Amino acid sequence: MIHEMTIQVRVDDFGKGQAWYQVLLKREPDFIPHEGFAEWEVIPGCWLQIAEGTPADGSGPMRFAVMDIEAERDRLIEALPIERFDIYQREEVPVKWGTFADPWGNRIGFFEYLDEAEKAEKMKRFSRE
Repeated sequence: MIHEMTIQVRVDDFGKGQAWYQVLLKREPDFIPHEGFAEWEVIPGCWLQIAEGTPADGSGPMRFAVMDIEAERDRLIEALPIERFDIYQREEVPVKWGTFADPWGNRIGFFEYLDEAEKAEKMKRFSRE
């Protein structure tokens, strides 16, 4: 049974990479086991790792659920060197989403549930923990 997961992205400048992801995630890493490596537990049991190294071409996107995708996009455009990205939605898909890249080419994105009841139900999980 799978009970936890990690996702790793590589950056060729670890100091800049750590600073960039701290702004993205709005906090310091949870764990820095050694030089050139940092981890954040993004949600319980799901860890994002950044490692110093050569970024992989065509990786991702890795998308994070947010409550307000437009507000998060605006925050990042102001705080980080990213291009304004489009937000998409389709009638048959229950979320809207958008994708951008970090300075190393790793594809990242956000998604937001469209149904307010579903959004509230998803958030109940976090209020119980």
